[in-house]
This record gives sequence, C-alpha cells and structure tokens, in this order.
Amino acid sequence: MSDIRASDADRAAVNQILEQAVGQGMLTLDEFTERVDVVLAARTRRELDVVIADLPHVRREPALVQQDVLRSWMSSITRKGQWTVPPRLKLVTRMCSTTLDFTSAVLQRPVVEIEIDDYFGSTELILPDGATADINGVGNFASSTDVKVATSPPSPRLHVVVTGRVRFGSLTARHPLGTTLRRLLS
Repeated sequence: MSDIRASDADRAAVNQILEQAVGQGMLTLDEFTERVDVVLAARTRRELDVVIADLPHVRREPALVQQDVLRSWMSSITRKGQWTVPPRLKLVTRMCSTTLDFTSAVLQRPVVEIEIDDYFGSTELILPDGATADINGVGNFASSTDVKVATSPPSPRLHVVVTGRVRFGSLTARHPLGTTLRRLLS
C-alpha cells in the first residue's frame, strides 16, 4: 500500500501534520523546513510516512480507513471489555446514553477519531491511565463538555480525537473511577 504514488492531497495532509507539530513545539522551524522539502519531492506514500513517523498524528485516508457508525434513538449504547475499536467511529445519537470504555479495548491504531452528532444525550468516554483526549473539535449548543484526562502531548498508547456537535447534552472524557485515588495513594 505504501508504494502507491503520492497525490497532492497526500502531500497536503502530511504538510498539515507538520504544521501542527511546529505549533505544538514538537519540531523546530529548521526541522519543519527540511521535512517540507522532502514532502514536496516525495513520489510515494512510503516517503511521506517516513517524514511523520516520529510524530503523533492522524493520517486521513477515508477510502482506506474503516469507520463504524453507531446509531441510537431514546436508548443506550455501551461498549466495554475487549471490544475492537475501529480507527474512526461515528456516533449518531438522539436522547441516548452512550458509554465507550477503552480501558480493556482492542485498538487497531493508537489514535481513535470519533465524530459525534448528538441531541439530548450524554456521552462518556472512559480512557485508560496515560491516555489523552482532544475534544476541541466539538461544537456545543446548550451542552457541556468536560475533559478529565490529559490533553497533550498526545499519548502514544491511546489518543482520542473527538469532533462534531453536541446539542442539549453532555460529553465527558475521564479515567475509570478510582484512578486518581490510586495514583495519589501510590
């Protein structure tokens, strides 16, 4: 797959990852310039992958990355235990209670993208110790979002990126109950 010729869209996606890395202090401007030169000269996706191999990122390949859709109306969705987490997940919920517990989940990739489209619901993401979450891409209307886990730097173990909309509901990313207490006692 990585020997496929790189398109302009592939190069633009890698440039965006590099720009974000500079903005977050992961690369100096000199490193950024060197890597952009490599991106512009890259002929294959493998050459592009080498440029971002040491950076936490989400490389979007919509045609190739599986996206599961969970839909529910006036009910609940629960995923816990050793459920297999797709790299991309879409939640379409109305008046629904949703719990996604990642503590024992089987991950296909260390970065999980969740797109949320919720009305009058409550969504809870339970992340293992050391995992991070970014919910800055969530638009709220008469809703609350609460991040009770680290947001940066992105964890190499699990980093959850949530985008979309929550209307008249709530979204919480937290560790399992008792994690903070165990950490304080140890």
